[in-house]
Amino acid sequence: MRRVCLTLPTHRACTGTIAAIGEEAAYGARRFDVEVHLLILDSSPAPVLAEHRRAVAALPPSPGVTVHHLDEDEQRAFLHAVIDRSAGAPPDRLPELMLPSRVSYGACTNRAFLIAQALGCTSVHRRDSDSRYQHLDGEPVFPLHQELTYLGRRADAVRESATRSKLPPGTGERRVTLAGGSFVGEMSVDVAEIRDLDPDTYRELIGLSIPDGYPEIWRGHLIDESFRGAGDTAFDGDRTTLAPVSPMRVDMCNIALDHEVYRRVPLPPATDTIGSDYFLIHLLHDARMPGVQHNRHIVNFHTAERRTDDGFVAYQLRFVKFLLSKAYLNAVYARTAAAGDALLDAEGHIRAGEIAGFVRDSTGLDRASGAHRLDVLDDAYRRLGDRYKTVADLLVERRSRLLDEAREDMADFALLIDHWEALTRASAGTGLAGTR
Repeated sequence: MRRVCLTLPTHRACTGTIAAIGEEAAYGARRFDVEVHLLILDSSPAPVLAEHRRAVAALPPSPGVTVHHLDEDEQRAFLHAVIDRSAGAPPDRLPELMLPSRVSYGACTNRAFLIAQALGCTSVHRRDSDSRYQHLDGEPVFPLHQELTYLGRRADAVRESATRSKLPPGTGERRVTLAGGSFVGEMSVDVAEIRDLDPDTYRELIGLSIPDGYPEIWRGHLIDESFRGAGDTAFDGDRTTLAPVSPMRVDMCNIALDHEVYRRVPLPPATDTIGSDYFLIHLLHDARMPGVQHNRHIVNFHTAERRTDDGFVAYQLRFVKFLLSKAYLNAVYARTAAAGDALLDAEGHIRAGEIAGFVRDSTGLDRASGAHRLDVLDDAYRRLGDRYKTVADLLVERRSRLLDEAREDMADFALLIDHWEALTRASAGTGLAGTR
């Protein structure tokens, strides 16, 4: 029977989300006759972890659903076992890249990838703790429905069942490797206040994420689209598009990936950097791999922690690191876009060594681009004033470290790609604690 991994990484209170994702797991097992492994990767502080344990214990037993709730100690034990089993992987560096002490959006998903391999799953379906489901006629709208319908199937075999198809010529024999939707509700990044305070400053900052050389009309369009998701569009029936999926059209709280992708290439393990987990979406789009974009959008909301002064500063610094990382990532994406089908080997799988080379080459970029970005950010935050000035002061204080980290994050990513396939092979058969 087909096994799939529905995963929820979290480091904050989300008992409501745990209950809701339990319902989605039960729906998937019941509707599609699959084994659903519900994997909760929990980095929450002890009191919150205890609440989550009670929430997991309260999930009603459901045929075909197995729940795995792993705290950081259990995750760490699993990772050490995998690293020990993998030949040649550096045991002194990989544990920190896989389970860093700081927030890492890519690393938490990489752990889910390895555990899914250990469980024998053919796909990973990710949700986030600051999201919930839409409803139609009183019933929750689960993205898992579209993910299980399409993922892993040959594109030509599902072309007729999609609402529309925009497959590039010659790609119909390839399998659907990604299925995803977007979000409705609050912006995915905490920049709405900047937009409201000073629209010109907002456009200047978001513009730093756009690659150089884009025509101004396209730059403006991309700025307007960034972090907006599907706006306030309410679900009123299924619509799907079969095509290579643009990273602008899906969100990592509403995504599923086939194992043939994530067992070859991981996500960047960059710390305190929003958007670091979108790399594979870019890669699959540039390789012209078929995907399905659906409209079962998840409802995004901002947790209370983000509203505190400490939460505000932490999130703005993650946004800064995202803009610094884009200097390197955009250089990589330029090469993957140019390579196109050459990113794939004769069997149609991503050539991991080629990707590692692109990432490693990016570390040779001049730091001047990063320095310029920090100058723009400093000026912008000082213009915004109030608590944004606190962020500007921190940028001055941490300037050299931020520039170093942006480059080191890419070097770490290249190192992880080098050893990733050995890790995914070693994960198969590795024991797993925390199962209910």
